[in-house]
Parts: sequence; C-alpha cells; structure tokens
Amino acid sequence: MSERARVVILRELLPAGRERLERSFRVESLGLDATREEMLAGAVGADALVTDLTFAVDGELLDAAGPQLKVVANFGVGYDNVDLAACGERGVTVTNTPDALTNATAELALALAMSAARDLPGAERDLRAGSWRGWDPRRWRGFELSGATIGVVGAGRIGGRFMELVSGFGGHRLYTSRRRKKNHLEEKLGARHVELDELLRSSDLVSLHLPGGPETEGLIGERELGLMKPTAVLVNTGRGSLVDSVALARALEDGRIGAAGLDVFAGEPTVPPELLAAPRVSLAPHIGSATFRARDEMSRIVAGNVTAVLDGRTPPNPVS
Repeated sequence: MSERARVVILRELLPAGRERLERSFRVESLGLDATREEMLAGAVGADALVTDLTFAVDGELLDAAGPQLKVVANFGVGYDNVDLAACGERGVTVTNTPDALTNATAELALALAMSAARDLPGAERDLRAGSWRGWDPRRWRGFELSGATIGVVGAGRIGGRFMELVSGFGGHRLYTSRRRKKNHLEEKLGARHVELDELLRSSDLVSLHLPGGPETEGLIGERELGLMKPTAVLVNTGRGSLVDSVALARALEDGRIGAAGLDVFAGEPTVPPELLAAPRVSLAPHIGSATFRARDEMSRIVAGNVTAVLDGRTPPNPVS
C-alpha cells in the first residue's frame, strides 16, 4: 500500500471514512457543489475515486482519471450510476456499501407508508395554515395498515427487512423476487411469492425495493397503477425511475389509488411538479440511509473498500 496513492472524493465523504483514508493516502474532496467539469479535472491522476449516485461514472470520467485508476468506491448500495462495462474494460474495480443502510431504509419505507396512509403531510399543512377549527369526524381520514395485505416488490436485504417490520400488522404478505425466499420470508413470515400483477391487484400497501436500470425503468406506470386498489398505498424507496411520476400524480388526483410515499425521484434533485401538487402524497428528499449509524458505517465501508484495493487485496464489497 503506497502512501503516495491519491484518493479523490468527487463530492463528499463523512469523517468516519475520510479520516481513515487520510491516514494512508493523499485525499482530496471536491465538495457537494462540484460540477461535472470540476470532477473531470479533479479526477486526473487519481488512484481511487469515491463516487455517489448523483452523477454518472462513465468512460469520460474514467479516462479523465487515467490508466492508474484502480477502484471506484460508490457511496451507496445502488450502483446504476456506474458504467460497469466501461470500468471492466479499464480494469477498474467497483465497490458499494451494502448492509449498512438496510435497517435505515426499511424503517423510512415504513415511516412513509404510515405517513401517506394517514395523510400526515396534508393534516400538518392545514394545521400550519391555521385551517384547523377543532375536531371534525369527516376530515383527514386515512387507511389503517393493521390486517392489511402488504406487497413487497424486490425482496432483497431492504425489502426483506421491511417485510419483517410490517409483519406485526398481521394480515397477509406477498412478494415478488427473482428467487424464492422460502426459508426467511415464506416459512418465517408467512409470505407468499406471486407475480407482479397479482401483487398489485391484491395489496393494500405496495412497497418498491428494486434497483434502477433498464430492466426496472417504468415498472409502475399507467397500466400497473390501474391494477391497484383505489385505497392502496404505494411506497418507493428504491429508485425514482421505477415509477412513472406523471401517471402516479394523475392516479392520486383522480382517486384511482389511495396515497403514495416517495423518497426517490427520476431526475433528482428535481421533483416533478405534478407530484408536488398531488394530494395524499408524503415526500422525502432521498433520505433512506440518512441516520447517524448508517451514514457513518457506509463511510467506513467506502474507506475499507478503497484501502483493500490499493493494498492489492480483494475488497469486502466488490460489484465488478
């Protein structure tokens, strides 16, 4: 491991990881406001790049860094922002930070589900605007999750943990996944594996936990929303590209689904204005992993991955 190795953090890394890297390497951080041009210039000569989902890691950026680049350490479990083929062609290892954010993201999905189901944003908005005139049995009525049929789309680490959290509500649990989860979800939690259309038709709550990419883009569009119950709640903490935002906003406006809770959006940080204006929707600015524990652990994992590769070892969390 060379002390002369150069690590470039293309935006920001918390001290829990950055300070560990600084003990062994020359570390430069470009800051949260770094432009694409500044990233291209700052990457020149880097042995390692610390990246995140907010920008594309493509051939242009890799070539700007140069042939000495050994690792792209992505801060996050998702890596659809990284061109894996381009990295492979250049012999660059790609890593991510799984496990650290599982609990935090699953808990936020549950928080969004409950917030949307009870229309807490609408109730708070009216309260702050001074329109509350006392108890009214007609206002702010929502949906209960107790005894509900809850469907999880993508039963990986986070989806599986979410199903554990909601198991206390009773009712029925459905899931879709490439592979059956017989031991954990089916035998332990009583979940049933079904196809997506059946899950959408049957569920009172649908929670999305899939990665982004061509295979999942537009997974929930006009047709799929039309399959859902008019009282159903849709939650997305996966990727914004999973859902057709305009179609969802229309479905909420027309009362064709009950509510939605969203932490992710296509084209972040821009949020489609249709969603901002839609009723019965709870919105968060991509904060699924935003707990002290999760973000610090993610930072440490990034540092561990970078250190391993620059030390000539296999990193703990390679994705390519």
